[in-house]
Amino acid sequence: MLKTCAVIGSGIGGLAAAIRLAAKGLKVDVFETNTYPGGKLRESYSGGFRFDTGPSVFTMPHLIDELFTLSGKNPRDYFQYSRLDTAFKYFFEDRTCIHLYSDVERFAQEVEEKTIDSKDDFYRFLRDVEDKYNLINEVFIENSLHLVRNYFTRRVAVGLANFNKIDAFKTMEEGNRKFFRDPRLLQLFNKYALYVGSNPLVAPATLNLIPHLVVKNGTYVAEHGMYAIVKALVKLAEDMGVTFHFNSFVEEILMKDKNAIGVRVKGREINYDRIVSNMDVYYTYDKLLPGVKKPKRLLNQPKSSSIISFYWGVQGVHPQLGMHNMLFAKNEREEYDAVFSGNTICDDPSVYICITSKQVPGDAPEGCENWFILVTAPNEQGQDWEEIVKRTRKNVLAKINRMLSISLDGRILTEEIMTPPDVRTRYWSAFGAVFGNSSNSKMSAFLRHPNFSRQVKGLYFVGGSVHPGAGIPMCLNSAKILDKIFK
Repeated sequence: MLKTCAVIGSGIGGLAAAIRLAAKGLKVDVFETNTYPGGKLRESYSGGFRFDTGPSVFTMPHLIDELFTLSGKNPRDYFQYSRLDTAFKYFFEDRTCIHLYSDVERFAQEVEEKTIDSKDDFYRFLRDVEDKYNLINEVFIENSLHLVRNYFTRRVAVGLANFNKIDAFKTMEEGNRKFFRDPRLLQLFNKYALYVGSNPLVAPATLNLIPHLVVKNGTYVAEHGMYAIVKALVKLAEDMGVTFHFNSFVEEILMKDKNAIGVRVKGREINYDRIVSNMDVYYTYDKLLPGVKKPKRLLNQPKSSSIISFYWGVQGVHPQLGMHNMLFAKNEREEYDAVFSGNTICDDPSVYICITSKQVPGDAPEGCENWFILVTAPNEQGQDWEEIVKRTRKNVLAKINRMLSISLDGRILTEEIMTPPDVRTRYWSAFGAVFGNSSNSKMSAFLRHPNFSRQVKGLYFVGGSVHPGAGIPMCLNSAKILDKIFK
């Protein structure tokens, strides 16, 4: 009978895995290199400002609530969240501002009033992406593609029979052009490719299911910010008997006769019945599994994009902005070509601005706001990041001034910056890629590493670098798949 399991890494996938395994009755130890939990989902404080410095768009909260209910707990005893009335404000160079309302009817009216497309066009699109999601969800998102037994279920058979409907052989842009003519709407819905670090001009239209998660299912805000999710899950895990070991870098996964039997941490060997790695799968093989043949075909696939982020404590309150805002580039093709082909950032990038103090007042001092600025960047390929950051910062400030009539001269009270090299070193993400392998090829979304090892018995994987993909919902689903295949 299995009794013990080590989880390497306390990102959202690792936390969910630890909770699910504890609910099975295992004694679970979580080993985390950093002094805090959460992986990329973390927070920082500066000069009275609090920032969520990782994922900032909260969707599908039922996947988090599910971890509490399967543990016999009431999620509302641990954390609270609410649905945003306006999920996003989208700003364009022609001074159009499109509001993504949580009320679908209201957003459809916004589309009709501010673009050349109609409500009917939008509703057809929404039905299409919902159909894609329903076809893929139980086949791909909540189950392993890598177990033969899963191909003999009715739902998988239906999904495979309707494979042509997921548009794997069209690009996202081509898929969106089936429904929209307005270049602003095309740019808006193309942008969802960046939720998984991919280029909508080449990535498969299958990824158009992402708007279903945001537009149809809604966007939420946790009562005390995104990091409240981490705190709640850590508390739940501890209540379930999970033990956390921080500042504890795992040096090696121990093996015997091709079986994972434990971990070495700070020179100490500790035996376990099973091992789960939430570490980037590239580094799991590269650093923790000496002597194990690397699955080069999977690990050497092109990596996703990365980010440059600015965390600014800003003096003043700006009512024209919401919690989530996007300032679009003038030329999206130029923007994507620069990142994915030129390994740089163009001089007019799209700029995401998240201001959590709009919904979490304690995140900024009175009369101030916490601005989390994000610009899509290439992954690490030997670039001069100092020059790119300096140029991008200047261009971002000019864009904010031009499009919003907001001058931040002398009003940035605090500043922190994150670059692709920071992503690599802080989170052990290969090449500083935020989302693991890219989804730019037609089948790459289906070619991520499985949630188990074919070479090492008793070794499992969760997180954004393995199946089913990146982002909080996908990481939570990687733990759900683990729950189903764990033995």
